[in-house]
Amino acid sequence: MNVVVIGANHRTMPMGLRERLAVGRDRLADFLTTLQTRFGGEVVLLSTCNRVEVYMARLEGEPLPCAGDWAEFTQQRGLASASEVRPCLYEHRRNEAVRHLFRVASGLDSLVVGEDQIAHQVKMAYDWAQEIGTVGPILHALFQQARVVSKRVRRETGIAQGKMSIASLGIDYLRQVFASFRDKTVLLLGAGKMGELTLKHLLELRPRRILVCNRGLEKAEALARTYHGQVYAWEQLDEALVEADIVLSATGAAEIVVSRSRFEALLPRRLGRHLAILDLAVPRDFEPSIAELEEVDLLLNVDDLNRIRDEVLKERLRHVPAAEALVQSETESFLANWNRRRLGPAIARLCQEWERIRLEVQQQCFRQLDGKLKPEDMRVIESAFRLLQNKYLHFPLSALREEAKRGGRMLEALLGLFGLERGSE
Repeated sequence: MNVVVIGANHRTMPMGLRERLAVGRDRLADFLTTLQTRFGGEVVLLSTCNRVEVYMARLEGEPLPCAGDWAEFTQQRGLASASEVRPCLYEHRRNEAVRHLFRVASGLDSLVVGEDQIAHQVKMAYDWAQEIGTVGPILHALFQQARVVSKRVRRETGIAQGKMSIASLGIDYLRQVFASFRDKTVLLLGAGKMGELTLKHLLELRPRRILVCNRGLEKAEALARTYHGQVYAWEQLDEALVEADIVLSATGAAEIVVSRSRFEALLPRRLGRHLAILDLAVPRDFEPSIAELEEVDLLLNVDDLNRIRDEVLKERLRHVPAAEALVQSETESFLANWNRRRLGPAIARLCQEWERIRLEVQQQCFRQLDGKLKPEDMRVIESAFRLLQNKYLHFPLSALREEAKRGGRMLEALLGLFGLERGSE
């Protein structure tokens, strides 16, 4: 399969440079059509926060660009200098390009091993290129199979087991504390991104009330409008803590916001109700010893959640060898099937040409011996010609079938050797 992938990821290129090379949806059509015009063939561009990769394919024997060409292209587009980009690029061709895409789609090449967002990003990159018109039969087959491989890896191995985001891990622990959330009041303390992200996850459990308390009232009001919550001024924090069953805390305070003594003073007003706290702030908002109180069922901070995430990742990594083996098997199977389809017309043309020659020579022989042969003699001669044809075809056909397994490049030579024109592949 004549395909190449040229790109960079989180391991090979710093974030600042990746951001300059990133191509948004609004510029994608121009980028893809320009690439296709310049280099020919089929093109798909995969641009995410952790990678920028261009996949290109052409018919066998037609040249494809190299990493240096891509670096020059980015310079001409005014994104970055070629000398800056080139050392960060990797380049995979043919079989290795196929395997690379399968690994990417399966989450094996991700910053967080087994993450599933990349599978959707690969699909969208293909869908957009198809919509723009830069996908042909080669990349169509390749990206369709990448989706199949990704699903199989996630289904048959443990590579994607367990949640990895701080927000989703925290919500999983809250699920262990409360059987239902429909009667619960959630307090979002602080208006940062981490707290809001965790709140979004928690809203799927449909809590009864949302309270928002932040030093800046304007941000608190904006969040309250977005999530249909009630605003508490910073001076009303104690009242909010009395009302809350769950606290999501992520302020930017430089020191403890809720000390143990402050919280203990509120307990009589809480009337024995229990509380769960996700302290997502760095440094922490809640004094750690609050966890010792009988009324506090859960107090997790970022370090706790990171340790849990490390354990999940450790378990995922245990399944990497099985996932890699599956990707390798799928790569070999896909290439063998692709080459069989590609070589099928060549094998048919070769057989047809030899059949034509056999019949032509055989008929000449029969005409010269007209009337001198019995029907059984003619059958013997015909069988001999057919046997000779099969013996001569045995080695070239075996070589072509072996090429289908290896993905080699013998087709052009054999077609030229036997004087056959190359058909479409």
